[in-house]
Amino acid sequence: MAIKFKRTKIIASLGPASSEQETVNKLIRAGVNGARLNFSHGTHESHKASIEKARAAAKEAGKPVAVIADLQGPKIRVGELPKEGILLEDGQKISFAHDADYGDSGIIPMQHDLSDKVQSGESMYLFDGNIEVTVKDIDGGVINTEVVNGGKLTSRKGINLPDTDLGGDILTTKDYSDIGFAIENGADYIAMSFVQRAEDIENLREYLRKHESDIKLIAKIETKAAAENIESIVKASDGVMVARGDLAIEVGPEVVPVLQRKIIGLASEYGKISIVATQMLASMVDSPQPTRAEVSDIATAIMAGADSVMLSDETAAGNYPVKTVKLMKRVILYTESNAPIEPMYMNEDDNSQGSSIASAAITLAHQIQAKAIVAETASGRTARNIAAHRPQMPIIMATNNLRVAQQLAIVYGGKPYYLKSPKKAGDKAINKLREDQKLDAGDVVVLTYGEDPGVAGGTDTIKVREV
Repeated sequence: MAIKFKRTKIIASLGPASSEQETVNKLIRAGVNGARLNFSHGTHESHKASIEKARAAAKEAGKPVAVIADLQGPKIRVGELPKEGILLEDGQKISFAHDADYGDSGIIPMQHDLSDKVQSGESMYLFDGNIEVTVKDIDGGVINTEVVNGGKLTSRKGINLPDTDLGGDILTTKDYSDIGFAIENGADYIAMSFVQRAEDIENLREYLRKHESDIKLIAKIETKAAAENIESIVKASDGVMVARGDLAIEVGPEVVPVLQRKIIGLASEYGKISIVATQMLASMVDSPQPTRAEVSDIATAIMAGADSVMLSDETAAGNYPVKTVKLMKRVILYTESNAPIEPMYMNEDDNSQGSSIASAAITLAHQIQAKAIVAETASGRTARNIAAHRPQMPIIMATNNLRVAQQLAIVYGGKPYYLKSPKKAGDKAINKLREDQKLDAGDVVVLTYGEDPGVAGGTDTIKVREV
């Protein structure tokens, strides 16, 4: 193409550092394709304002942008402790209980009752994994433990339970309130925290179906159980996020790089979105320059074939949100230009018409060295099927459904175009590219479409067109 665009997409978390409309405009113009709302922080009022600003910025930039509602989930924390904290020593016996008063009882308070969840012999990790205790027994709602690795514990620090089965109880009252908000305010995706098995995703999907919502579901992979059930979770979801912070605590930091590559591969195999998140450019919260390790980390995710890479505190609370996005985009473009990934292949068991059309279109496009693949799509499935193969040329995704265009904004290799009429949407997208000088006269493209424009699942035709 005459003008190059990145294949790996950028998701930016919105927060205090990106609360002004002009900042959001700059973020999206700099290369942001998805706006994440972190429901662990903020209010519905502030998140509503963020959605409005993201939509306004997308309109100003002339491109669809996905809005992702990231649920807090059952984030388990200790309660209030003395201001100076408490020192836990190796071998010390210490107890935990829901809403305990440490000053009166010496029992560490917890914000959730886990006495019916944990079992003797299981490990509990506190304060980002810095402190480890082993459960010895449970007595009348009190969890008695022994300290394995001690340290100083202060109020409201998180607890990770890699050995504990939460039994499907992972959506809280707050989550349901946030889901209702996401439906009402037109979020494109919901990211579900602390998923343990495919049933967690299926239960939320059924809840959305009852509320007549077509929001797509992203499973956050951040528990040991999710890592063990990863293939079934990928199949049940619309996308997966490698949430490396809690995941490293649950499975061990040495496991995460290999597991990340496996998750990205499975997502591509089943035609699902993959997102790599957590501390991608963490040093740029305070510094205008990244570390060499962070740049290498981004490049590794790109070369593995991730659909999107995500920024958290860097854009939500950092000092250099726009500079961070621009740096990430430069890394993406350089990596994609100099270390292109090999085409991938979807699951062999998927012999559906859509998957077969996608495979044939890509083969043809490579054989004739097409400048682009143009996919007319009503539901987005045709475009996602093509993207899953990671073709070497851009994918132009033409749809008459604005919601679908927004959902496709974080899909690998794609450039979604929203066109009000489904009739000859692909041809209209090609003409728009020609007008914008992104295609030249004589360029060849491969076009996929259906005989019934705007009908989901109707893609049945492949056409070669010279611009």
